[in-house]
Formats: sequence, structure tokens, C-alpha cells
Amino acid sequence: MQIRLTGFTATAFGAGALAAGPAAAQTLDLTVTIPKLSVAEYHRPYVAMWLEKEGVAPRTIQIWYDVDKKGGEGTKWLRDVRQWWRTSGRSMSFPADGVSGATRAPGPQKLRLVGGRGGMPVLSPGNYTLIVEAAREVGGRELVRLPFAWNGNSATAAGKGSTELGGVSLTLKR
Repeated sequence: MQIRLTGFTATAFGAGALAAGPAAAQTLDLTVTIPKLSVAEYHRPYVAMWLEKEGVAPRTIQIWYDVDKKGGEGTKWLRDVRQWWRTSGRSMSFPADGVSGATRAPGPQKLRLVGGRGGMPVLSPGNYTLIVEAAREVGGRELVRLPFAWNGNSATAAGKGSTELGGVSLTLKR
């Protein structure tokens, strides 16, 4: 028996029926801007990003710190990212696979996270908050909260810090 698919047959099945699973995956596009500061002693900030939903344990999706310090010395300063540390950081082991990364230079930092990979969970519909916290040695700390409603198809949110963080934005799509 020979089966032949024509353009009409593919349309009848629907494009989604023939597509592989990753095409339907949740994708979070995140931009975190680290401002360039004119200070005498500049250190790149440690930055933590996590998701919160009422009734669900917070989930760290990224932590940027000095991963290359000898003997794991960079982890010693993670507790300075206070809100994240209290929420979930102190119970983690470092480096955390798919979550840990090096500190970043000033400017916009773009990330693409896929649900179910690395630190990005697959999200069920509901109200969430993305929290981005930055702390800098010989500097300050700042926290930006982005509440958003995930309906299973798309969500967007944006906010802005005033000192240690610039603009923060997210776009979540299926």
C-alpha cells in the first residue's frame, strides 16, 4: 500500500498534526538590561531570575555569578542577592545545571528559554510573577517584578529598574 500526502491532505490534517513537538513548546524571550555605571570601582552584578505562582514553589530560571572563581569562591557572594537567596537560593547546589551562568557586561542581555529545558519549567495557565534581582559588590541591589497572566498562548510584561537594573521585558509564547 502506498500513501501519498498532497497539499490538500496536509491542510485537512492541520499543520499542527504534522509538526514535531518542539514547535508547540513554550518559549520565553527575556531581555535584561544592565546599565553602564560611572563609578570608581565597577563590578559586574550578580543577577538572579525566578518565577513565582501562588501555591507553587518558586523556580529559579537563571543565576549569573562569578562561576570561574577558584574553589567555588563566587558562590560565597550569592547570599547578597538577598530576596532570591531567601526564596530558593540557599537550598540549591552550584553550579546548577542549565541555570548558572557567568556575570554579564553592561548592555541588553537577551535570553531564550524553552519550557522543560534547563531551569525553565513548563507553565500551566495562571498568574505569575517574574522577579529579577541584581546585587553588585561595592554597589547596590535592586529588584524588578513583572507580573503576567499566562493563558497558554502568549503573555508579555515589561518593567524598569532605577540603578542596578535597566529595562526588563518578557514575551512568552507557545
